[in-house]
Amino acid sequence: MSDIGRKLKNLRERSGMTGREVAESLKNLGIVISPKTLYGYENNNNAANADTFLALCKIYNCTDIAAEFSEESDEVLFTNDEWELIESYRRLDDYGKETIRIALERESARTAELQKMNLHIKELEQHQAAVIEFDGHHDVPARFIQYYQKVSAGTGEVIYEDILPEQITIPAIPKYRRVAYAVKVSGQSMEPLYNDGDMLLIEPACMVDVGEIGIFNVDGKAYVKKRGEIKLISLNKGYENIPLTNESWCMGRVVDKFVSE
Repeated sequence: MSDIGRKLKNLRERSGMTGREVAESLKNLGIVISPKTLYGYENNNNAANADTFLALCKIYNCTDIAAEFSEESDEVLFTNDEWELIESYRRLDDYGKETIRIALERESARTAELQKMNLHIKELEQHQAAVIEFDGHHDVPARFIQYYQKVSAGTGEVIYEDILPEQITIPAIPKYRRVAYAVKVSGQSMEPLYNDGDMLLIEPACMVDVGEIGIFNVDGKAYVKKRGEIKLISLNKGYENIPLTNESWCMGRVVDKFVSE
């Protein structure tokens, strides 16, 4: 059973405040509850919402919420640092708040995608039962990956989610440990490093460092490009670079050019 109520009561008693005094302090912060409701929190008959809980901690001068409620950390919605961010957010004007919301939505999506990719990588590392043996004279074990023929080194390939990939085998070597799929290059913008028709091995990644080569989604089209500071760079000087925008995102890192035997 949650012990948050008892700890809230202990904090109130340590502060020397009565329930009525706490209710008045909450009212000054824009939160209206009765002393009876407060005692209900303390007896775990009901639970304070996030705003009320944090306001109580502020009134009780609880400077380290995580430490005070460590055993119930999963039930505590915010830390002190998070509360400071909320207070800063409340001081912003409408434009500032909208800017923060846009950034949060973008970063939440990026983090979720990164978590999915990390999970997929762990699955690749753990499921080595997919390793097979090459026929004939080959001594190196191999594994299956999916092969997509829809990435551009030119003017962009539209991404179709319903395109069925082929399956190919690649050597099960440490260098390819995180490779999840392969793509076929279409175009000449990455010459002389990658040519039209080359097969590239891709490691899932939602970002790559400046100077690295990855697969990028720009306005629903897939490109293989070198990442620059503000643009996706074509190695072939006869092709234009592509500006990075908030709508551009990385689909993976190029690990190697693969030549099947």
